Amino acid sequence: MASKFTAAAAFLVVFPIALAILYPPQGLSLPPTIPGSHDLLNSSQVLPVDGAMGPESLAFDPNGGGPYTGVADGRILRWDGEGRGWVEFAVTTQHRKDCVRPFAPELEHICGRPLGLRFDKKTGDLYIADAYLGFFVVGPAGGLATPLITEAEGHPFLFTNDMDVDEKEDVIYFSDTSTSFYRRQFLTSILSGDKTGKLMKYDKSSKQLTVLLRDLAFANGVALSKDGSFVLVAETASCRITRLWLQGPIAGKKDIFADLPGFPDNIRRNQNGEFWVALHAKRGTFARLALSNTIIGNMLLKLPLSFRQLHSLIVGRPHATILKLSEEAKVLDVLEDTEGKVLRFPSEVEERDGKLWIGSVLMPFVGVYNI
Repeated sequence: MASKFTAAAAFLVVFPIALAILYPPQGLSLPPTIPGSHDLLNSSQVLPVDGAMGPESLAFDPNGGGPYTGVADGRILRWDGEGRGWVEFAVTTQHRKDCVRPFAPELEHICGRPLGLRFDKKTGDLYIADAYLGFFVVGPAGGLATPLITEAEGHPFLFTNDMDVDEKEDVIYFSDTSTSFYRRQFLTSILSGDKTGKLMKYDKSSKQLTVLLRDLAFANGVALSKDGSFVLVAETASCRITRLWLQGPIAGKKDIFADLPGFPDNIRRNQNGEFWVALHAKRGTFARLALSNTIIGNMLLKLPLSFRQLHSLIVGRPHATILKLSEEAKVLDVLEDTEGKVLRFPSEVEERDGKLWIGSVLMPFVGVYNI
């Protein structure tokens, strides 16, 4: 009886939401404002990724070359400047006969979908988190990457996501978003209340894999502190960043580093030890409703909505928001393109030489903002 009552109550919530999709009330789809933010990202330069989509992560090699980025058709590209543009650098699989369309989610498990990228500055090797195929490395010359890990605890990876390299300890920390859903099912993972994400450690010398954290709500971006005393992992569905202490009297303990006004994607540390966090979108009214109860989320998934409609329902009007946090989680800066005039759905922010290089898992370009 109680379950029927709960389902009926959820329907009363979901039904007006469905109507709102068809007849959106004015202002309801507007993302919430963030006090003290600076609406400046619409002045960014845009570098189109011709013939490709979704430059999710960005990395510069030890010589300052790049950035390098992974795109939706499975390739890793390198920016060679205005004259040459983007050139192919590496791939994670040789089975690429059908990998010719810029965006084909149904082929991602064949073509690969490189997400997080990090260079080992000592060796020049590029480490790649491929959402479907696992954890890879490729040398400075590029080409076909070599698989390092494809499973954890006897289960193949479904959604390998991001990483950071600890060059002092010779280990890599990386996230596996879900053990139940693939990358192309990311909305289903979020709305269903899935909390099967993990944070893991890979020892490059012993090749040993260790699971450090479990039960994470959409484990995403990963970043080490400057002194290596803690590692951060974004929990996108919970709109927060979790911290795991690696050194000191509370080593092995976790806590909440920051609660955020939106859905965090990748985290990148700058030379000062501060963290840039890209928000895929701010959390608005619909998102709060949908994520407040798994029954509501699951009922939304059963509605006859396209991916575009469902995504729009959760994120509202397209926009871009990035935050800079101190090592103590204090908000130092908030930069936005509130109307999505130039940038939308940022996935990563890489600070280098007075510029912010901004990736997006959904857009066909990289943004460059002068700071």
